[in-house]
Amino acid sequence: MSYSVGQVSAFAGVTVRTLHHYDRAGLLSPGDRSDAGYRLYNDTDLARLQQILFYRELGFSLDDIATILKDPQANALEHLRARQRRLGEEIARLQRLAEVAEQAIEVQLTGVSLTPEERFEVFGEITFDLSYATEAQLKWRHSAGQREAMARAAAHTKEDWRRLMAEAAAWRAELLAAFDAGEPSDGERAMDLAEEHRGHISRWFTPCPPDMHRRIADDFAADPRAFALVVPLSQQRPGLAAHLCKAIHSNASRLAAARPDADRTSDPGAEPEEYQ
Repeated sequence: MSYSVGQVSAFAGVTVRTLHHYDRAGLLSPGDRSDAGYRLYNDTDLARLQQILFYRELGFSLDDIATILKDPQANALEHLRARQRRLGEEIARLQRLAEVAEQAIEVQLTGVSLTPEERFEVFGEITFDLSYATEAQLKWRHSAGQREAMARAAAHTKEDWRRLMAEAAAWRAELLAAFDAGEPSDGERAMDLAEEHRGHISRWFTPCPPDMHRRIADDFAADPRAFALVVPLSQQRPGLAAHLCKAIHSNASRLAAARPDADRTSDPGAEPEEYQ
């Protein structure tokens, strides 16, 4: 059975121009002609085209393919092995590039310029969800507070992160102890812990007025990805995120009562990326 150029193009997924190019290059010349002189491909031609497309998919040049097809038994295995080695090298190179790109993305989105090994060493169970970091970047990209937090985070050394995380871990232990002891979210101990958290953000990232702290607290209660930056999943308790949120709001109200102008220093568009 014979097929026209258009038919072969349709079911082989190549353009007519490509088939004409293969013909001119002597790589695949139709074996039949119609009465009107049009090219017609037979079953042998289609089998050869299948081989050509296979080798093209593997990245062989047309010259290499022509050499292989001249004597498949003598050349195919040697060429395939050589190509396999080159593909393995390319895969390894692309994997390294992908890892570099991923790390660059994490630095851009989280501000943490540490290697993956250093991140694991310093942060332990605390993980950064890139989907959350991306959303935060988009949501607060016009915020001066966000920009300052990211800049300061990127400037932190490994030792800075060690001290920061040690401070966060000590605070977290106090939070869990208070929660497990049944301390009320609007009690003095809970509010003092909320104030310590606000101070932690201010020391390490960006000034955190009470109204900004409220928005961070709301994020903790609404988004598990945000709360996981503060308390890893293995240490979380049912109701803990809501408890912390209420404690932060209670502390903000306490500060407002003591200093009515406390919230006026905030950046209305700011909400820093959390790094505890």
